[in-house]
Amino acid sequence: MKTPPAIPIAIAKDHSTNLVGIATGLLASTAFNDYPLPLEINGVREMNRPFFDKLAKAPSSAEAGEMFEHYMELLFGLDGGALVGDEGAGKRRFRSSYLRLLQGWGFDSNGPEGAVLKGWVESRFGLLPTFHKEALRRFPAPAWISYVEEKMSSRFHNNSISLQLDLLYGFCQWMLARWLMPGKKHVTLYRGVNGFEEHQIVERIDKRTAVMRQNNLVSFTFDRLRADEFGDTILEAQVPLVKILFFNELLAKHPLKGEGEYLVIGGDYRVKVNYW
Repeated sequence: MKTPPAIPIAIAKDHSTNLVGIATGLLASTAFNDYPLPLEINGVREMNRPFFDKLAKAPSSAEAGEMFEHYMELLFGLDGGALVGDEGAGKRRFRSSYLRLLQGWGFDSNGPEGAVLKGWVESRFGLLPTFHKEALRRFPAPAWISYVEEKMSSRFHNNSISLQLDLLYGFCQWMLARWLMPGKKHVTLYRGVNGFEEHQIVERIDKRTAVMRQNNLVSFTFDRLRADEFGDTILEAQVPLVKILFFNELLAKHPLKGEGEYLVIGGDYRVKVNYW
């Protein structure tokens, strides 16, 4: 099977600003992936210092996960209770939560929840999405308008959802460094695909290696056999830990438990391409 031709990039791949203090062009590059720098969303640790101080005393990763879940429930009312000042206090009402977004992503990464997650990556890391239901190339276009409408939906922005995701990313990074992959900078992950609509080929290095522009948020798996279930072409990438938002072992209970999924911040990745 021949490598498909490169797809021309018609729009910029990033914003000029972000909230992590590293130029977005660098963050999106293969150079960053080869030599990753620490990433931290501005203000998250400072605004939640007591929580992170308490986390540092957790005797195990399991207890740290329970502490995170409890903190999120109290801070954002995710247990179904009303927040102080809510209209109709004491009545159950829909509250957007990071868990609902993860569940929606698991059903369809191109659904409304996926748009909100991609919008969060866009606002925090400066990376524009490249695909949502279809390729996002020229702006303005109907595909872009649809994406913007979904990412801004009031249904998912009634409970500080961006701050929830900021904390999820911060906790994920803390867990990787403290308990789950201490001392490591990369993890080998796989993605199965059946086509290249979502994967723009920036450069062909050789028959089996290419630089591909991944969507600003993209799913990988740690399990090579699992990747086979999603496509005949397997992309293998060395993913920097600092680009991981969520993964299977982070929490004891979550909607993506059966998939072994890693949610990875995108950009240009050097990948090995294996065909079956």
